[in-house]
Amino acid sequence: MFDKLAALERKFEDLNLQIVDPDTLGKQELYQKKLRELSSIRESVELYQQYKKVKGSLDEAKTILKDNSDKDLIELAKEEIPELEENLAIVENNLKLSLIPKDPLDEKSVIVEIRAGTGGDEAAIFAGDLFRMYSRYAENNRWKIEVMSCNEIGVGGIKEIIMEINGKNVYSKMKFESGTHRVQRVPETESQGRIHTSAATVAVMAKPEEIDMSIDPNDLKIDIYRSSGNGGQSVNTTDSAVRITHIPTGITVSMQDEKSQHKNKAKGMEVLRARLFEKRQNEQNSEISESRRAMVGTGDRSQRIRTYNFPQGRVTDHRIGLTLYRLGSIISGDLDELMSKLQLFYQTETLKQSYIAA
Repeated sequence: MFDKLAALERKFEDLNLQIVDPDTLGKQELYQKKLRELSSIRESVELYQQYKKVKGSLDEAKTILKDNSDKDLIELAKEEIPELEENLAIVENNLKLSLIPKDPLDEKSVIVEIRAGTGGDEAAIFAGDLFRMYSRYAENNRWKIEVMSCNEIGVGGIKEIIMEINGKNVYSKMKFESGTHRVQRVPETESQGRIHTSAATVAVMAKPEEIDMSIDPNDLKIDIYRSSGNGGQSVNTTDSAVRITHIPTGITVSMQDEKSQHKNKAKGMEVLRARLFEKRQNEQNSEISESRRAMVGTGDRSQRIRTYNFPQGRVTDHRIGLTLYRLGSIISGDLDELMSKLQLFYQTETLKQSYIAA
């Protein structure tokens, strides 16, 4: 690890010289590339330099303890050593974490699909709860939310909703939410007070740019039809609804919430591009060993990942064995603790796997 860090430090120094070189400054694209390279290794290099400084102080204190006869200096060294050892352990751990390969998708915005699963009306109500939970979490992070498509039912629930969340590093926090979410509670219509179990599925897809996922227009079948649904402002009597089918994969996206055919088509293409991009990523991930790709679940929307138990006021994440007894704040959008612990688990497991691979 330290050989790699020494090489990174040399590269960092070299890049600092390159970005002030007139040849680099005169080529904007090259200059930006060098800046990105510099930024990508800065944290590791600065932590390595901090590690060397603390390690040097610790070695010096131990030398004083062993080779010095000055009682005052010896006492001072005895006091410093435990604190320096603790600091060194913290810096070393942060240093290891900084070397974990970054997920290239982490900085992207996302498209989130929430669908009611087993449980009838209760499942639809729960899907609505999940939508509001993620919406509040997004607001807390100052991300922008746009509902692209929504199919509501009469009891105040949601059969299916697709939303776009735009902001900085959205995917890095939201990517662990894909899977089946289960709820246990007593429905308002339950006269016997029995607990019912319902489920909803969540799919979180990185939002690709056109350059990330190009689509051949010849591979598309586009149908235009009249909007239909439960009524309301989103339904109109013009042929504005759009169904886009990607012929090679059979993936189909339908959009009808907008009154403009062109807007529905544009939204449909965004969702199709995200689904195709996700499919490609899953195919690439399947080539990676099972132990590495299943660290925090597979990301498969059919996998049960979390249970929300209302009678006990608890939320359990089954992938990391975490149970929190503050369901009220979590369902209201306070997901920071859950997200950070999932990220930490992922980082720790990735680090373990990197050592095994080495």
